[in-house]
Amino acid sequence: MKNSLQRPWLAYLMAGVALGASTAVMAASDRAFVPMGTADAVGIIDLDRLEVVSTVTDTINTHGSALTPDGQQLILGSLTPHESGREIARPEGVTEDEHAAHHGNGGTVSLEEASTGLLYVADTATSRISRTLEVPSPVHHVLVTRDGRHAVSTHPTGGGISVVSLESGQVIASLPTGPNPNYLVQQEAGGPILVSNAGNGTISEVDTQHWFVQRNIHVGGSPEHMVLSEDGARLYLNDVEGGRVMAVDLPTGHVAEEYEIGAAPHGIDLSPDGQRLYATSQGENRIVRVSLVDGTRHSAELSPAPYHLAVAATDGRVLVTSRTEPHLWILDPDSLEVLRTVELGGIGHQISLEVSRPR
Repeated sequence: MKNSLQRPWLAYLMAGVALGASTAVMAASDRAFVPMGTADAVGIIDLDRLEVVSTVTDTINTHGSALTPDGQQLILGSLTPHESGREIARPEGVTEDEHAAHHGNGGTVSLEEASTGLLYVADTATSRISRTLEVPSPVHHVLVTRDGRHAVSTHPTGGGISVVSLESGQVIASLPTGPNPNYLVQQEAGGPILVSNAGNGTISEVDTQHWFVQRNIHVGGSPEHMVLSEDGARLYLNDVEGGRVMAVDLPTGHVAEEYEIGAAPHGIDLSPDGQRLYATSQGENRIVRVSLVDGTRHSAELSPAPYHLAVAATDGRVLVTSRTEPHLWILDPDSLEVLRTVELGGIGHQISLEVSRPR
């Protein structure tokens, strides 16, 4: 069954979900939250029913998303610049500023000089925006620290990251990391945050106690999306320029392994047991699985333009969006066959996964 989130019946769908929740106790299930860019909404997918069950609306061009550790709040980043204090109008397609924000400007602009950006805080129980927060410039990707205290955003046109206190809603730090900062991951709670700088082939290691860059690791290429091993010792990152995934040994800062993916790799994640790496190749319309035990590589056609990727922690199913069509595919982790294609209302970006819990 396919479900399309076209605007004419969004209100009907959301009303039905609210009515069901108010008249019966609904069984909890895993959910995926998928920001849909210029569709100005976030699709919420029930991974048991394999369908869109609700949406978060009233957002502008959200690309980044991250859940708080308790799963109660979803932080969303807008890639559209706006002027502080001005009313935010809905964009008509992708502007030159948005294109620059998405792909980087090839240099570093101070965060103070960059355009103002927005973070939205959504309540995952009601699918409604509870707060809108200003940050120094347009936001690409988002991370919530493991202690749940801070939302950290990458600002490609600003050449750095910003840190927002989720208690006060205020920006408590902004710091340069390098040209075209893209993605973020954190090691253990209270540990450093790693930021990929696609413009100069480096990874910045940020101290989260005093908010400064304590180390820069040069890996080369154009690093973007990343995922950490369970023990936090190895960082896997895609290199768009080289069509590969690099495995960085963090204690030494050296590239320990390289895995061929294909042209324009993008999404990346690990299996729940940490023994398989999954990545997408937009340029070759393929999903790739690499065994981290023996290095064997398997791939399958996935078209068009497989984009963002996330692996469900409970059963290892692989979720992939398309860069050119409003689709989300759910794949079998072993065969790489498509189990279901879920129709979205727009192009899906950074996927956040919630493991079911009592509500």
